[in-house]
Amino acid sequence: MTDEPKPRVPDDLAGGDLPPDSKLTRTKRAWAQAGKFLTGKVTRADDERLPPGQHLVKDWPVLDLGLQPEIPLHHWRFDVTGAVENPISWDWPTFLSHAQTQLVTDIHCVTTWSRYDNRWDGLLVRDLLDMVMPKDGASHVMLHSFDGYTTNLALEDFAAEDAMLVHRWEGEALTVAHGGPMRLVVPHLYFWKSAKWLQRIEFRTSDKRGFWEENGYHNHADPWKEERYSADE
Repeated sequence: MTDEPKPRVPDDLAGGDLPPDSKLTRTKRAWAQAGKFLTGKVTRADDERLPPGQHLVKDWPVLDLGLQPEIPLHHWRFDVTGAVENPISWDWPTFLSHAQTQLVTDIHCVTTWSRYDNRWDGLLVRDLLDMVMPKDGASHVMLHSFDGYTTNLALEDFAAEDAMLVHRWEGEALTVAHGGPMRLVVPHLYFWKSAKWLQRIEFRTSDKRGFWEENGYHNHADPWKEERYSADE
């Protein structure tokens, strides 16, 4: 009898550290330091759906830190920890056993592209909140991904009515390149806040910045206010 394959997560990320000298890390940190993509907040008057400084794409560009962890579904685990009344630890069948919802939303990336009318299937964050019951003092969440990535959200943003833990896009299983088997989607914020390869949600009683927030990106990330960089705070 042979051992089953484990999730392909590089050994140097076992402690949750991202590669500080990866090409994408260096590039995006340089963008933040240089204020690249600042546009003077000019909105196209002919399209009220498009945030300032954005352009439309038909495809779905892939941006990551050079790591795309492949997590076999029979080894996949999802945990909710921290300031909640009911912590959870789910396997894949348990995740899928809860009520699933389909929504269509736009998405906006800090690197200036936007894509309209994405069809998602998954678990509404508000349904998750009903199950885990955040404690009275909970004010933020920290998202932890299988590749070591982290990003933070205020609870009010995380609890948006169209925020979802998604596993399907346009009727197909979410690919590894786009964060499969499951990722967060928070449509009203820049897309770096929608963590790929989601592994754990930590509810907190205080804010703590995640990876890009520590490397020059805005702590909130509202596309309509062009909250791209920490210098804008």
